[in-house]
Amino acid sequence: MTTTDPRFSRIADKVGVGERLTLEDGLYLDEEADLLAMGRLANEVRERRHGNTTYYNTNIHLNPTNVCVYRCRFCAFRADLRDEKAYSFTDDQARERILEARSRGATEIHVVGGLHHQKKFDWYVNLVRVLHETCPEIHIKAWTAVEIAWFSFLTKQPVEWVLREMKAAGLGSLPGGGAEIFHDEVRPQICEHKADGENWIHIHREAHNLGLRSNATMLYGHVEGAKHRLDHLLRLRALQDETGGFQTFIPLAFHPENTKLAHIPKPTARMDLRMVALARLMLDNFDHIKAYWIMLGEDTAQVAQSFGADDLDGTVVHELIYHDAGAKTPEGLTVSKLHRLIHEAGRVPVERDTLYQKVVREGAKWWVDGMVREPSSVVSC
Repeated sequence: MTTTDPRFSRIADKVGVGERLTLEDGLYLDEEADLLAMGRLANEVRERRHGNTTYYNTNIHLNPTNVCVYRCRFCAFRADLRDEKAYSFTDDQARERILEARSRGATEIHVVGGLHHQKKFDWYVNLVRVLHETCPEIHIKAWTAVEIAWFSFLTKQPVEWVLREMKAAGLGSLPGGGAEIFHDEVRPQICEHKADGENWIHIHREAHNLGLRSNATMLYGHVEGAKHRLDHLLRLRALQDETGGFQTFIPLAFHPENTKLAHIPKPTARMDLRMVALARLMLDNFDHIKAYWIMLGEDTAQVAQSFGADDLDGTVVHELIYHDAGAKTPEGLTVSKLHRLIHEAGRVPVERDTLYQKVVREGAKWWVDGMVREPSSVVSC
């Protein structure tokens, strides 16, 4: 490391011998540490774990409704029931989307949306069932913890019951959305009434106990500060110590455009890279750190592969939530474009499925962890 700051040197020594970083270490890294030195240290951890590999997956998104009872200040996606832009998917539309996923060779469909106050729990369960029965070879990653909490409210049933019903219908894993910032000094300012941080943690704990893997996120760059971000990361680290059920952490850059927080400047690329590196150094029990190109932009996501990230997400076709909030990135990338981005970053692309098993393709067939999948029609991406 080129920095002469003794505090950074002590942290680098800790990282070198696998000693866990403290809250105070994290606050220093967030607020004061030299960014390039921090990036190099995070990259050492990344390469120790994953070498020169950058993972990606072939996936497609489904946001089944944008009607939502909540009015989160950071959200540009939601709509009232009678809004012109309000919509809800039918069974046929859901089938059409997952058949499109199959035709693109997708191994995953990512399903999140609004909390529609006129849709019963059965509507949500049926959506998963329709997707699974139509294309059982495609992994269904669905419903944030906020949505699971809403389903528990609708049914007056415990979270475990909700998750068991979803799992029986075909649910494969949970995404990490809805975490935002856990701290109760911040959460009421950006998403009042929404499931709080403790509830989010509880739901992911219950999912892990049922054998469902999940992801974790943090929305940064709005009204939070360093102490709130570190509190968030340490809560995630503690749950991972307990369950081991998290697969990846995704730092999410706040997009203020078209939201009630539009007066707040968008996070800079420097902050984006600092959050990626901070996550890699603090979350020592997480295997993967994802640079979500949709929110970071392609260039920053590439650079993040040398700041601790080992994953670029995937093709991400039909993503609406962040594009409604002003994301200028493309609405989906081809596999060849992902490969180019990864090669340009000096890394080797490896396709994975949702559970980070390697995907090997040969014509219309693809293998996951040695098991063959043969969709009826797979076209080149």
